[in-house]
Amino acid sequence: MKRTMLSAGAAVALAAGLLAGVPAASQAAASQSCDLYAAGGTPCVAAHSTTRALYAAYNGPLYQVRRSSDNATQNIGLLSAGGYANAAAQDSFCARTTCVITVIYDQSGRGNHLTQAPPGGFSGPAAGGYDNLAVATAAPTMVGGHKAYGVFVAPGTGYRNNSTNGIARGDQPEGMYAVFDGTHYNAGCCFDYGNAETNSRDNGNGTMEAIYFGNIKAWGYGTGNGPWVMADLENGLFSGVNAGYNANDPTVNHRYLTAIVKGEPNHWSIRAGNAQSGSLSTYYNGARPNVAGYNPMKKEGAIILGIGGDNSNSSAGTFYEGVMTSGYPTDATENAVQANIVAAGYTTAARPSGTPAAGTSISLRATTACCTGRYIRHQNDQAVTSVITSGSSSLDKNDATWIVRNGLAYSACVSFESKNYPGSYLRHSNYQLYRGANDGSALFANDATFCPQPGMNGQGLSWASFNFPNRLLRHYNNIVYIGSEGGSNTFDSATSWADDVSWVVASPWA
Repeated sequence: MKRTMLSAGAAVALAAGLLAGVPAASQAAASQSCDLYAAGGTPCVAAHSTTRALYAAYNGPLYQVRRSSDNATQNIGLLSAGGYANAAAQDSFCARTTCVITVIYDQSGRGNHLTQAPPGGFSGPAAGGYDNLAVATAAPTMVGGHKAYGVFVAPGTGYRNNSTNGIARGDQPEGMYAVFDGTHYNAGCCFDYGNAETNSRDNGNGTMEAIYFGNIKAWGYGTGNGPWVMADLENGLFSGVNAGYNANDPTVNHRYLTAIVKGEPNHWSIRAGNAQSGSLSTYYNGARPNVAGYNPMKKEGAIILGIGGDNSNSSAGTFYEGVMTSGYPTDATENAVQANIVAAGYTTAARPSGTPAAGTSISLRATTACCTGRYIRHQNDQAVTSVITSGSSSLDKNDATWIVRNGLAYSACVSFESKNYPGSYLRHSNYQLYRGANDGSALFANDATFCPQPGMNGQGLSWASFNFPNRLLRHYNNIVYIGSEGGSNTFDSATSWADDVSWVVASPWA
């Protein structure tokens, strides 16, 4: 395939120009990622982002959300052509209810949109085997000085397109990058973005070529404890020419991570870098794996996000943007794209106003009209709401007091440690809340981590479960659950839901 390449000097000059001329908060770059790929002769054939435009001229929708209160949908677009997401439109549409991301639009014009992943060889958790959809507010971020939201993939969440246009097949060359949250990962299979099977089944070695990010070690791994950027080529996560361990693939956990995989006949590469600063590093550049079935490749051309090729969906991660190209991009082109990503200005979003700092002792008061004197407390290890007053016993006051800690599973969120049982935390089990001693397991950490958001009824804060982000701390008949809005359980009742999931952070009783 003939293509025009950026010279190394031109790429360096372009990268330097992008870094020196970081755009003001209200502006966008003259060239975005896909403009740079096109200039390098390897145009984007899929371009997905919930945070910004990936073409300077793009002015269409980034994604679609659906709200729980009435199942209405709305497209979320840009503040201006080539610019940043209009997060305020989402906030207005989703006020006092929960929203999920139903479509992630393809900006390339080829219609390679991502929607709810259908059942596959590995069945999904939702009705009919479909995967869950990401909660639209679960991954707040800032980009270019503007608020935006990423795609928060909890286990069971996944997106896919099995009928694509222009995506590489067979041994055709392609490239891809994604920007992830490098601190949000797990050891489940498989947090991927890229090329997969068109029937959602495992069709054998070499039928995939996707970026993987996480710390699973079942098929391959690098140095340290992970997470690692690897390539999911089906029936193997590869970080070099050999199956299993490869010493040149380091642990990387930048808060914002650029991850790259690209392949062409008998040649492929892994590159990665900090999406907030600096350049890319090359972790592998060489021949296809020395395992039968990967040379030549047999790519099928579907696109996946957050899942494996057969719909394996026990992984976790956060996606902000990514593209796939026609043709094998040069390092110089990718270096220019990295400079563009850095110039976009990803930074972490501040926690919602009123979020207590780590180490603070607090009590959590209900805001439902019936129950404004009730606080979350543990009683015989069960989390309930009780009326607590100045005349309450010392035991009751201690049981209703919690020490805020950085989230056991994710530091951007929080965990609530019992005041009178140090080392015990508020955690959910079968959707009900308990006080439990931290056993050090990943499951406990996940179950004991809650992410703050503005109170659904306009008061205080609501607290989303880290591993079930569509479920919020809710009191129902004075028992505390993680409840969804209008789900199948009695405690998921839509009646007074916004009030029941909103809590005032009060001064500690003890």
